Amino acid sequence: MKYILMMHAPHGKTGDYQVKQWPREALEAHMAHMGRMHRELTESGELAGGEGLAPPAEAKVVRAGSNGAPVVTDGPFPESKEFLAGFWLVDVESAERAYEIAAETSAAPGPDGKPMNMAMEVRRVMDASAMEG
Repeated sequence: MKYILMMHAPHGKTGDYQVKQWPREALEAHMAHMGRMHRELTESGELAGGEGLAPPAEAKVVRAGSNGAPVVTDGPFPESKEFLAGFWLVDVESAERAYEIAAETSAAPGPDGKPMNMAMEVRRVMDASAMEG
């Protein structure tokens, strides 16, 4: 089963990633944790994809206009406390395994070296069989 693990990071006042203000050692430790996760999931065959995303200041919200043309507005909404920072797409045997991976990702070290405990949204990726019956 495939699951998407969406990593939510705290929203800074500038609409940019707070990690840019972290001490260099803290950022290196955080990225080392994410790199180790990537290697382990690749080696186990569980990683189906994953990407970090551009900062929220670059996000746009798009809707179809009355003529079908895109209507583009700035996003995400400023009142949000968190934003989607990136995602992992994993192909695992069970939801429990997806939860384990999400918890390990959530525990990436923060600016003080302690686990950040970032919110991780876990959702099963639907396939055609999920739509039947």
